[in-house]
Amino acid sequence: MPQTRKIAVVLKGYPRLSETFIAQELLGLERAGHDLVLVALRRPTDVKRHPVHDEIRAKVFYLPEYLHDEPWRVFRSLLKSLPKPGFWQALVPFLRDLRRDWTRNRFRRFGQALVLVAEWPEGARWLHAHFIHTPASVTAYASIMAGVPWTCSAHAKDIWTSSDWELSEKLARACWTVTCTRSGYEHLKSLAAETCRVHLSYHGLDLDRFPSFEGDHSNRDGSDPSDPVRIVSVGRAVAKKGYDVLLKALSLLPEDLSWRFEHIGAGDLTKDLRLLAGHLGLAERVAWHGALDQKDVLARYRESDIFALACRVAVDGDRDGLPNVLVEASSQRLACVSTRVSGIPELLNNDENGLVVPPEDPRALAAALERLIRDPALRRRLGAAAERRVRADFDHHSSVSQLSGLFKSEWRKYP
Repeated sequence: MPQTRKIAVVLKGYPRLSETFIAQELLGLERAGHDLVLVALRRPTDVKRHPVHDEIRAKVFYLPEYLHDEPWRVFRSLLKSLPKPGFWQALVPFLRDLRRDWTRNRFRRFGQALVLVAEWPEGARWLHAHFIHTPASVTAYASIMAGVPWTCSAHAKDIWTSSDWELSEKLARACWTVTCTRSGYEHLKSLAAETCRVHLSYHGLDLDRFPSFEGDHSNRDGSDPSDPVRIVSVGRAVAKKGYDVLLKALSLLPEDLSWRFEHIGAGDLTKDLRLLAGHLGLAERVAWHGALDQKDVLARYRESDIFALACRVAVDGDRDGLPNVLVEASSQRLACVSTRVSGIPELLNNDENGLVVPPEDPRALAAALERLIRDPALRRRLGAAAERRVRADFDHHSSVSQLSGLFKSEWRKYP
């Protein structure tokens, strides 16, 4: 077995409540014997942390988020890099990229790579980027400057909002790239010169943190105003989550149904969504909780009757991959309704282990919600099937084992 190497993992921000799947992967790699150091392009903005963040031992190294915030740090890094051949070698692809993407963001990524290499984490001998857009740009430039190989994990927004030329070139530069949905996998393969270097790896779920729910979900059927059916959703208030569509669907439900909707998550559109809920006459039936940690989210899954997520493809092409919250909710036998977008049908089969409707269709979503509200037996059947699927096919140990194997197989080529 090849000797393990210390991996510098480049992240857009850390820690982030919305990226539990990354945190659980980092912890899994540490437990598999990998030595990590975390390099973040941004400092945390979330007030809370998940318990998993406190279990990760890796040190966190923050790059300047904006170059003008730490000009002397960037200038010192430039002076240190100028005499080295790697700087001039990296300048060639940077200038080529700059001709096609003349933006401040491009300069920022090159400057962050300068700082990373000048302040190189002690002992690091490999680079791995989480997200193939900006973190991979920093990683690709730093890889050339430092003469260190790199690999990449691509997810959702980073794939679908990046230009094909940039994806193709990064796929060619990285030793390998993994992604977490079949739709993303097929897209990246279509752009890769060597398709064998693109791999499909579902994130899975740490089932120790989401043990089987030993209780029972309720028999509420929407007929009792004093005990309404509880609908929950977890996700950032951003366009691709489709919360405006979900609110419109809720407004279409028959007046005789008693229900309550709870949203968990922060996001730029929260204020707009609150206003929309008021405009639709839903304000008294909707609760906005903001970001909660993993333990509180687990409790909400177990108290609720339905999980709803109206994912869509946003105007800029942004979309989800396979939202981890659907896997989490399914693990708790919670009946899920979502949309036919990206990797969601890779988890949910309509009428088998969930209900799946077209995106951007409030009426279809309302009809699915009404079915679930009125029929507790249907909820139990779908929830039980969803849990079986998750526990059989979405255990995160499988994805961690696959990643660990990919790292070790690559290290055999780089003595």
